[in-house]
Amino acid sequence: EIKMRKLDSTKVRPLKSEQLLRIEDHDFALRPGFGGSPIPVGIDVQVESIDSISEVDMDFTMTLYLRHYWKDERLSFHSNKNKSMTFDGRLIKKIWVPDVFFVHSKRSFIHDTTVENVMLRVYPDGNVLFSLRITVSAMCFMDFSRFPLDTQNCSLELESYAYNEDDLMLYWKHGNKSLSTDEHISLSQFFIEEFSASSGLAFYSSTGWYNRLFINFALRRHIFFFVLQSYFPAMLMVMLSWVSFWIDRRAVPARVSLGITTVLTMSTIMTGVSASMPQVSYIKAVDVYLWISFLFVFLSVIEYAAVNYLTTIEERKQLKKRGKASGMYSIDAVQAMAFDGCFHDTDVDMDLPAFSDHCEENETQAGAASVSNVDTTRIKRKRSLKGNVGRIILQNNHVIDTYSRIIFPSVYIVFNFFYWGLYI
Repeated sequence: EIKMRKLDSTKVRPLKSEQLLRIEDHDFALRPGFGGSPIPVGIDVQVESIDSISEVDMDFTMTLYLRHYWKDERLSFHSNKNKSMTFDGRLIKKIWVPDVFFVHSKRSFIHDTTVENVMLRVYPDGNVLFSLRITVSAMCFMDFSRFPLDTQNCSLELESYAYNEDDLMLYWKHGNKSLSTDEHISLSQFFIEEFSASSGLAFYSSTGWYNRLFINFALRRHIFFFVLQSYFPAMLMVMLSWVSFWIDRRAVPARVSLGITTVLTMSTIMTGVSASMPQVSYIKAVDVYLWISFLFVFLSVIEYAAVNYLTTIEERKQLKKRGKASGMYSIDAVQAMAFDGCFHDTDVDMDLPAFSDHCEENETQAGAASVSNVDTTRIKRKRSLKGNVGRIILQNNHVIDTYSRIIFPSVYIVFNFFYWGLYI
């Protein structure tokens, strides 16, 4: 029989470490103390880095060192110097280890460069330390109602998959000090306010109650990036739309072009912000600001539509009052420019049916102006371009433009005051 045992090549001799731990003498498919009280498993975590925070996917990626502590008397051994033994991942598959998993995790892996980052340390009295280096991506239920002035609270949850509270008791090994972080952890868009550890229970109707540990951390978003990319451009577009209130009401191309440009620019800013955010069904803080700003820009376009319409009605009434029996009407240079699009330097007499004629015909009619306006015309020609522009604006300023110059900035300032006071 001894010879046959020696010649049996199917038998694999246990390693020296396995012989010392007497692994073949025990059934490690069962937990330590099976049938008795639940085995306590202490946990401590060192967070190495928070790699990314994704608002679109509502998740975060974290790299950490996960350490387990428990006692398994089946692994106790005799040691004269009372020294522990350290092993790599090859021994893990032959003994019992806690089946801790990450709740709400999407993907995770154990680092394996240059070898699998797993460490097992066994003490003579049977105490065991099991350490892993893991990167895990887990869900974070984010609330964007205050975005980008928000603070997000995320947590990474640990729990045993198979053993409920009757078989395994998870707890933080050193209380609140069981969670430690690297001092150099930083994120591009967030400031990490705090890390904390907590514990609780989770109930499943089919399997019972389980101990659950929480790694909680609060993230406050940096606002300066969004001020430069969203808020400040929106402010500039709103203020740019107010420039039309100081442009002559008869300069239709200038005022319409300015209004359409600011409207399109605001639409581009809003689209850019929405593209980088999840499609949530509620209104975010940045949406409130951008939509109110868009409304101010849109109202400035509507304001000019009202001014132009009322100006047309007013001029028609004036022309009817100043009508002559011959059908000729005397109008000033600015009114003539509104009809034929050409600049006139004096008051002219025009026939209404001839307003569609060329500028040369209008200048010929201007030469037939009354003698009483000759001196005035010469004085006007001596004025600078600045004086002419200022005179035209002052003489052709509509009352709606006058009120808009005060009302629009005042209301926008009040809105900004309440907005930043509410969300900050």
